[in-house]
Amino acid sequence: MFEFGKSEPQQVFLTSEHGMYTYSDLERFTAFFLDIIKQKSDSLKWPVAFLSESSDLLIFAIAAAWNLGIPIIPLSPKLTQNELEDIIEELSPSLIFCDTANRNRLDGEDVIHMDENFFLNAFTFDIRDLKLPNSSKIKEDTIFGYFLTSGTTGKSKIVPLKRRQMLSAAKASARNFQPEPNHFWLLCLPLNHVGGISIIFRSLLYGSAIYRMGRFNEEMVTEFLSENPRFQAASLVPTMLSRLLKNPLFKTHRGFKAILLGGGPTTQQLLKRSVERGIPIVSSYGMTETCAQIVANPMTTPSGMYTPLKSVGKPFPPNQLQIRDPEGKVLGKNQSGMIWLKGPQVFDGYYESDEISDIFDKNMWFKTGDYGHLNGFDQLFIESRREDLIITGGENVNPVEVEEAIQKLPSIKEAVVLGIPDEEWGQKVTAVITLMNGKIPDLEEIKNMLSTELTDFKIPKELIVVEKLPKTVMGKVKRWELAQQIIKK
Repeated sequence: MFEFGKSEPQQVFLTSEHGMYTYSDLERFTAFFLDIIKQKSDSLKWPVAFLSESSDLLIFAIAAAWNLGIPIIPLSPKLTQNELEDIIEELSPSLIFCDTANRNRLDGEDVIHMDENFFLNAFTFDIRDLKLPNSSKIKEDTIFGYFLTSGTTGKSKIVPLKRRQMLSAAKASARNFQPEPNHFWLLCLPLNHVGGISIIFRSLLYGSAIYRMGRFNEEMVTEFLSENPRFQAASLVPTMLSRLLKNPLFKTHRGFKAILLGGGPTTQQLLKRSVERGIPIVSSYGMTETCAQIVANPMTTPSGMYTPLKSVGKPFPPNQLQIRDPEGKVLGKNQSGMIWLKGPQVFDGYYESDEISDIFDKNMWFKTGDYGHLNGFDQLFIESRREDLIITGGENVNPVEVEEAIQKLPSIKEAVVLGIPDEEWGQKVTAVITLMNGKIPDLEEIKNMLSTELTDFKIPKELIVVEKLPKTVMGKVKRWELAQQIIKK
């Protein structure tokens, strides 16, 4: 990786509304970043954290860290202060790089402010006396980064991903489709998720360019994908695609390869509308633990869209997939069960966790917690994700965490949080509650009270009050039955 940048230094690496940067600029920034690390830290082996909104600077910093073999901890600005401080305490990064909007959330000598001056200093840095390490000699079994993912207990789990796993994922994706040098992959996903960060590595590996869009703008995306031949690929979540399709003028130009669609459930109606519009869509399936997509449909032309519509395709070779019953027996075609994965993209286990036997079998097959089935052509169909996990607008929401927050509020007796299918959001966070005194609370009031404890995408968009919740004889809420009742209404 980065060999392309050395051989073609003037090719475009990154473009945004703020400017255009080449692979030569990236090399200079990498040297500047190394100088900062050497001044502030005792070792290049200790991780550095980033607390920042998506920015050109953040992309450069992530790419530089990869080139130098420095593990990263990409933190979301949406984390609550308690969540942020807990993660910092647990992972103990040597340095924490904060953008201007988040600089006051943390203090100490290990906090570095990444502002415009930081960026400008990088591009005036004299690299003549500083020798960069050869990134190809960095051991592939070293950690690339520590990523947060939703746990089943409500507490985030930490997923260490190694360099070899990220490289395998980038190469597998590129075999499906990849923009050419000086052509853009549109990046408008968060850079604290592996899905957004993986776009950086696909570009570095094959010399294509990134176009970063800070805040998703339907009008700009429509213009880029419809009229600009330099845009060849885009990664979107279903929410973004739904918003684009509301514009009757949205289409993609003839040279556009595909929209990679992931990050949550996709309704059949949304896919049908895309096909009818002639928009090339590649549905995919993956998670943090698999370095983003590990299953995808092949890149096709609009006239030859994948069939059937709801399939997410086949695993990227040499990764393998099985459907198993609760006892671990491998099931046949068209039989529903748990999805198990194995291959070079799959992580090795959660950070400092002793539950290895709960998530891997003796042959290191990974138990995803997701359910689905294979058809006669070995195409995967997703039936439900991570049991109760909700994926809304590309963000993971653990219902346990939201339920616990709601039940702390006055007058709430019980709360169940569900993901209800929604064309725009993929799943809409919906709270079903019973009351202690029968007084129906105001939804906006509840949202305001929850905002101090939950990040905005976790707060329910709909509140439903019922007299009682459907339960089993053991007192467990029948979530699926409750969700079906809401859907039918």
